[in-house]
Amino acid sequence: MSKERFILLSPLPKRSTGRSGRALLVWGLLVVAANLRPSLTGVGPLLDRVQADLELDSAVAGLLSTLPLLAFAVISPMVPRLAARWGPERLLWGALVVLTLGIAMRWAPTVIGLLAGTLLIGAAVAVGNVLLPSLIKRDFPTRVGLLTSAYATVMGAVAAVASGVAVPMSQVAPGGWHTALGCWIVLALAAVVLWLPQLRTSRPTRPASEAIRRHRLPWGSALAWAVTAFMGLQSLGFYVVITWLPQVFQDSGVSAAAAGWLLFVFQAVAVSTSLAVPAALRWAGDQRAVATASSVVLLAGYLGLLVVPGWALLWSVVLGLGGGACLVLALAFLGLRAKDATVAGALSAMAQSIGYLLAAAGPVIFGLLHTIGSGWQAPIILLCVAAVGQTIVAMVAGRGTVPPADGRAPDRDVDAHRMAR
Repeated sequence: MSKERFILLSPLPKRSTGRSGRALLVWGLLVVAANLRPSLTGVGPLLDRVQADLELDSAVAGLLSTLPLLAFAVISPMVPRLAARWGPERLLWGALVVLTLGIAMRWAPTVIGLLAGTLLIGAAVAVGNVLLPSLIKRDFPTRVGLLTSAYATVMGAVAAVASGVAVPMSQVAPGGWHTALGCWIVLALAAVVLWLPQLRTSRPTRPASEAIRRHRLPWGSALAWAVTAFMGLQSLGFYVVITWLPQVFQDSGVSAAAAGWLLFVFQAVAVSTSLAVPAALRWAGDQRAVATASSVVLLAGYLGLLVVPGWALLWSVVLGLGGGACLVLALAFLGLRAKDATVAGALSAMAQSIGYLLAAAGPVIFGLLHTIGSGWQAPIILLCVAAVGQTIVAMVAGRGTVPPADGRAPDRDVDAHRMAR
């Protein structure tokens, strides 16, 4: 057993592949990113149809939204060690296969099939969430900001399309909502095929004991906790907005159809904003000012909802501006604050595990506050408090590097503080 060797995420020798090989890797990463949200965001618009067709009560129907987030929280801390054992490329390919299986299971006309498929989708997406930042850090250490923005943009754009086409597709396609949820299997299969060439990439090996030691999560790092808090608070706000913003607007006098379009405006502005973040990262000496300003914009949007909720279009745009920037920054911090790809993977696992626990709790707490208080003031004040906290931790999360949890020296081929320039 002492001689057993396992594949480790980093450090790596420079790839021997040429420009075409690196282009294929980038396309593979972007197609993987495109698969990380549509199977989740397409559920909400169809929830009433699913609930009526399968005769689900509200609690069971709610599991379709909360199961993936809980899977993120449980699976994320395991990903670095699984990547150390099997190799990140193999693990990611396996996750894509599981994602494909989960989407296929949703076609089954049973509650068990629907819930089991949703759980598999959540587990697969959790692996992708953790691995993408560390793979970008490892293979493109000087382009972390640019590629993080690119994959966040792709992820957000496909998510917006999924939520927008879900209802129309369920109305015209054979199979109704089953087809609307299952059509994303085509994109998952494309990712499975496009990622196959990466399985041939050779990786250095290390003893199992060293692999385990090197992939400890950085629980003792104050900077890691700041990054985790930033990730968690922006995730909480994002999922609350996605879940409840249409209802807030409807209660202020906006029609249901218009409220749906306003949610699309929020997502479209967020996607557009994510394209501008790399330029801001290159201009700034560190990310404190950008992260703080983005959090303040988000706070302004929440305050607007609280004071003048009838200005729905304006607040959708403002929230999209702040939310889109904060999402890209939260993802970029996972690479920017890491000394090497191993630390990036561990930091990603820690931040996303806790972050998605907050994300899962956020919509529930928001709804409870609305029920108890019979209004939206208390829930929106909660969002304002979260945005203030996010602004504070942004000042810490925007600079510095997280040391390896095992106390080792960082890998010399990766220098985190240079990458955003």
